[in-house]
Amino acid sequence: MTLYITRRLPEPALSAIPADLVWKMWPESGTPIPRDELLRAVAGVEALVALVSERVDEALLTAAPRLRVVANMAVGVDNIDLAACRARGVIVTNTPDVLTETTADLAWALLLAAARRVVEGQKLIEAGGWGAWHPLFMTGQDVHGATLGVIGAGRIGGAVLRRGAGFGMRLLYHNRRPSAALEAATGAAYRDLDALMAESDHVVVCAPLTAETRGLIGARELALMKPTAVFVNVARGPVIDEAALIAALRAGRPWAAGIDVFEREPITPAHPLLALPNVVATPHVGSATVQTRIAMARLAVANALAVLRGDAPLTPVG
Repeated sequence: MTLYITRRLPEPALSAIPADLVWKMWPESGTPIPRDELLRAVAGVEALVALVSERVDEALLTAAPRLRVVANMAVGVDNIDLAACRARGVIVTNTPDVLTETTADLAWALLLAAARRVVEGQKLIEAGGWGAWHPLFMTGQDVHGATLGVIGAGRIGGAVLRRGAGFGMRLLYHNRRPSAALEAATGAAYRDLDALMAESDHVVVCAPLTAETRGLIGARELALMKPTAVFVNVARGPVIDEAALIAALRAGRPWAAGIDVFEREPITPAHPLLALPNVVATPHVGSATVQTRIAMARLAVANALAVLRGDAPLTPVG
């Protein structure tokens, strides 16, 4: 077997696989392949199309001695041991660019929903709590003209900032280092992390999960935020100290949050964030549009096929 795909992909991606290529796929779309089944399936495989639900580590690489490429259907590669892959000469690819705008849209959906209490308002209606109008009924926080701070202003973060310009916002960003190109493209100003947390009315986290960013935002950083601020995370859950975020939201600083990613996924209905009225939560769906998921699947398959042909991958990592 030359190619293995760890989840059933959309048909447009599968149709690109040549008829003479030997390949196999886990038949389920919504259920991840069990770990023991995955380790058996990759024996003899030269290319693997994986999702973020699959750990590509020493155990998997040992089980797949012929593996040449891991095509991850995601931008983030925190599910992959990159050092172990490099040591074995295994190429790793991801799917950047094709999900940038869609994920930025979701970040803005969460920001607006949290700031304007959209989900809370629907629940109020459903519970029969909509009574007489009064001046402070269901009041939220302004987005237009406010200050937007983006942590991790790469492709997705830059797209979030560009949308902020349309709302007439003052734009700030924090990266490992300032970017003249980003500033020229968006008009955003660089701030260190503490200054961004303190100055922003809305903070959006887009940073990748690395050893450096794990636990980047904790109790100290959250305490710097304005009591009227909205906090949004569309990056990875472990970038935030989740217990600290829960405590901060209960204490009223930040004012509200929009969360798409969690420390451990999936979460259950008993998760403490879901009990807070000032939280809007989505189930890790930043890239979840029909068009984008098809594009991601096509790119992942194209990367795998390129390496199998002996060509350079389209979007290598590192």
